[in-house]
Amino acid sequence: MPAPQSDIRQGTLKAFDNVNWLATVQLTGSLAAWLRSVPVSRSIAAVELVVGRKVAVALFDPSNPADAVVVAVWT
Repeated sequence: MPAPQSDIRQGTLKAFDNVNWLATVQLTGSLAAWLRSVPVSRSIAAVELVVGRKVAVALFDPSNPADAVVVAVWT
């Protein structure tokens, strides 16, 4: 069985849990595709994780949204 392809998607930060370092992200282009409890890279400063900012989400297995991580943030 072939390994799943990784994918990097753009989204908008909808919520950030700074205790557990998890985010809720709405993927760009989809009103219904919200990823919840997505781990956030510890290399991103908490002050940068402002609701409404754009984020990059690495999906290691696009068929499993739980297998993802927020890897970048920008305005």
